[in-house]
Amino acid sequence: MQYQDKIKNFLLELGYEIVDEDAAEGLFVVDKEENGIKNMIVDCEDPILILEQYLFELPTEDSYVFQSLLKKNREIIHGAFVLDEDGKRVLFRDTLQLENIDINELEGSLNSLGLLLTEYYDQIIAFARGEAVHV
Repeated sequence: MQYQDKIKNFLLELGYEIVDEDAAEGLFVVDKEENGIKNMIVDCEDPILILEQYLFELPTEDSYVFQSLLKKNREIIHGAFVLDEDGKRVLFRDTLQLENIDINELEGSLNSLGLLLTEYYDQIIAFARGEAVHV
């Protein structure tokens, strides 16, 4: 079984809606809005699986925001806050090895994002608006 077929089956079994798919690239766009996940990119790039969820655009280059995100990274079970190539968009990103991946490992990474969004929602909204909120 190809990795993308395995990942697709895992995503469907975990209740994710596949809203777009590029089978040739092993790329999925998935939603699970009850967990705050919308248009998450799931990319099978052998030998790794890349999970990326856009969170917000940085309205300013406020060192407090960067400091807060880096501190929060220490608490995240799986994945981390990252910046895109332009340094303007904040994403959640996680990578997993495809060779031995199982549904529990993928679920753990996805649940980590859901938990992060639930616990850190107010701060993420404030950062997106350019408001300094102490966490």
